[in-house]
Amino acid sequence: MIRLLIIYFSLLNLLFAQEVKNFEFAGLFYPERKKELSSLIDNLLVSIKVPHLKGKVLGIISPHAGYIFSADVAAYSYKVLKDKKFDTAIIMGPSHRYYFKGVAIWDKGEFKVPLGSLKIDEEISQKIEELEFVKNKKEYFFKEHSIEVQLPFLIKSINNTKIVPLIFGENTYQNLEKLAEKLKEIAKIKNIIVIVSTDLSHYHPYLEAKRIDAQTIKYIKKKDTDALWIDYKLGKMRACGIYPLITFLLYVKKTEGEIKILKYANSGDTAGDRNRVVGYLSAVAYKKEEGETMNYSLNEKEKKILLKIARQTLESYLKEGKIPEFKVESEKLKEKRGVFVTLKKNGELRGCIGRIVADTPLYLAVSQMAIEAATSDPRFRPVSFSELKDIEIEISVLSPFEKIKSLDEIVVGRDGLMIQKGFYSGLLLPQVPTEYGWDKKTYLEHLCLKAGLPPTAYNDKDVIIYKFTALVFSEKEFSP
Repeated sequence: MIRLLIIYFSLLNLLFAQEVKNFEFAGLFYPERKKELSSLIDNLLVSIKVPHLKGKVLGIISPHAGYIFSADVAAYSYKVLKDKKFDTAIIMGPSHRYYFKGVAIWDKGEFKVPLGSLKIDEEISQKIEELEFVKNKKEYFFKEHSIEVQLPFLIKSINNTKIVPLIFGENTYQNLEKLAEKLKEIAKIKNIIVIVSTDLSHYHPYLEAKRIDAQTIKYIKKKDTDALWIDYKLGKMRACGIYPLITFLLYVKKTEGEIKILKYANSGDTAGDRNRVVGYLSAVAYKKEEGETMNYSLNEKEKKILLKIARQTLESYLKEGKIPEFKVESEKLKEKRGVFVTLKKNGELRGCIGRIVADTPLYLAVSQMAIEAATSDPRFRPVSFSELKDIEIEISVLSPFEKIKSLDEIVVGRDGLMIQKGFYSGLLLPQVPTEYGWDKKTYLEHLCLKAGLPPTAYNDKDVIIYKFTALVFSEKEFSP
């Protein structure tokens, strides 16, 4: 008996020591025959359309259920990657079978699926293994589907890339921040794509699942890692791959990227019982091209100075009625710029007013608009001094305005809009439609309503619409 156990564990150790990871879920989660699998993915990628992104793709979020349930959704993420070039795909998935702490990495060799093999990027693996909580633990990759189901799609979209597979066990928020920072460092030396393998809510009735997932998607779009983490610690199951997801969003924030939702569905929409559904999401993170938002930037120190000016102005004015004087050294803060100051309380709008004409030095305009947002927004009662501790300040520095010739020029998430018709005018900042999940039509309708016009007035011949972009930052970005 003892001899048999020794042989068994010797074989087990040999299995885990191997450098080639063969597929285990072909025929279960996806077709095993190469021709059938290839045709399935090709047909999906051809049949769908995704928006053209002007900028560098940072990563994607893709589901990992059986293809009969989630392939229709996953295809949207991989369609974005189709024919793009990347050195390495870092694939991050949760552990479904084993409990462990930290992150497991498969650091050399290759992964095989029916469509071919993907080699491990050993150089990048070594850099990630510098983190003390990342361990070369191949045993955690066996009987785990979250990495494997991504590989056929990856091969069909960006073949000839290397991979670094990561499986997440239990982790601290600090671990996730460290890994996100490491990804940022790696992205400076290699052209990487980060793939998050996760499903959303599990086994709720159809309508309840849609409600839960809608809130989760809202957090994802806003890159609100704090909300996702708190909900997870409170026992709210928003995503099975919550650790990879938070790591990814932290990475996107650190690289100043944007999130675009491509497709949502659940198993009740695809091939499952509507009484117990699983949610699926396809999303992409990308960094807008330099100059697309505005050929203008502020460094972290300059952003902090402007936020400090806004807060100190409000503290002094609301408490004593005095406007403090400020001196700045940065020439950029002395430039004349249009700017809006937005005040939020517990995540809800509490005041927003700005100056669209660039006739005042930026630092002075921020001070002035902070007071206006707190005291003169007609939609709200004035902000009191006692409220300031609950107020988050957001600043939007505007680009010059450009008159549009066609509604086709408007890109939701990039462009702010101002509409004019006679004596009526209204403006919405570029972050507004993203925060509310509006499409272009809804965005334009709300723009008209903001101006006091009928919701379809944007089609009128005598209407003028201007577009602009904004450099947006808030106190939340720099909070400890």
